[in-house]
Amino acid sequence: MTIQTTRLSDPAVRAFVTAVNNHDREAFMALLAPGATMADDGSDRDLADWIDREIFSSHGHLEVDNESNGGRALIARYSNDTWGEMRTRWSFTVDDDGRISRFETGQA
Repeated sequence: MTIQTTRLSDPAVRAFVTAVNNHDREAFMALLAPGATMADDGSDRDLADWIDREIFSSHGHLEVDNESNGGRALIARYSNDTWGEMRTRWSFTVDDDGRISRFETGQA
């Protein structure tokens, strides 16, 4: 069962999912702390390159099935034009300012 984006517990994660699903790169970038990092399937990636390729140029979309760790860990069906749909896990590190300093994703 999908969790509505508006019902996600953590405000930064809720804004992240909203920005992805609205294809709003500006809002997405505003959520990230300076120097934010990310990893995909356990390997650190270049954040700007990865989000352009995996989210914004390929119409990425998240359907959240489950959240844990106070809303900072998600299991979601992620789809984009490149890979189709897959079951993924996401975890977020949110700094004291409420901005995302790191996120990690991979197949669940």
